[in-house]
Parts: sequence; structure tokens; C-alpha cells
Amino acid sequence: MTAQPAQYAIEVETSFAAAHAILLGGVRERLHGHNWRVQVSVAGDALDGELLLCDFHAVEGMLGAIIAPFRDGNLNESPPFDRMNPSAEALARHIAGELAARLETADPRVHLEWVRVTEAPNCIAVVRLPRPA
Repeated sequence: MTAQPAQYAIEVETSFAAAHAILLGGVRERLHGHNWRVQVSVAGDALDGELLLCDFHAVEGMLGAIIAPFRDGNLNESPPFDRMNPSAEALARHIAGELAARLETADPRVHLEWVRVTEAPNCIAVVRLPRPA
């Protein structure tokens, strides 16, 4: 049995306040707010010359820029959620797409593993991305 090479990961977390009103069974619920929590995991197979997978602060900056338009606002009025149901799952999917693209441009050695969005205690949506070939 041969040993698998180590895979490294870092996790970054941030939070923001925003309101939304989602469609449930075709009926729009009332507008209400949440203190959203967003966690992401970035992974790769090798450390760089400074023994880092990637800079935590760089990932924090990318994540902060992605959620900045939503902070203290109404998701229903913020693109892309002005055109789609602003569910926790849709928010996680949006963040995953944006962050994966930014990571690919910034450092192709790493990839986004997952995005976890907590809407309220015990109400969590997760998007898991396939590992690149």
C-alpha cells in the first residue's frame, strides 16, 4: 500500500448582516434579517517555499469583496439575487463560483473545496466543489 501525498487546507470565516425574503412553495415569506456566517476551505497538494498553502489574508480579502455588496442590505435587491430566490443554498453557490474563479486566477496551485453558509443557528447550506483533475 502506497501512502497518498498530503493535502493541505486552510479555512477562512467571515460574517455579515443582511435581510432576505425567500419563496417557499411559491409564496414569498416576509422580509427578515440574519447574521450570516460564511466559512470556506481552500486546499492544495503542496506548500510554497515559505511553507504556506496560501495567504489567509488574501482569501479573506477575496471573500470580503464578494460579500461586500450584501452587507447590511436586502439580498432581494442585490445582484444576482434580484433575479433569483436568495436562499442560503443560492448564496453559498454564488460565493463558491466567485471565490473559485478568483482563486484560480490568483494561485492555480490551490482550489476551493467547499463553502458553508449559516443562515441561523442549526440552519446551514454547504456547496462542495469537485477536486480539479
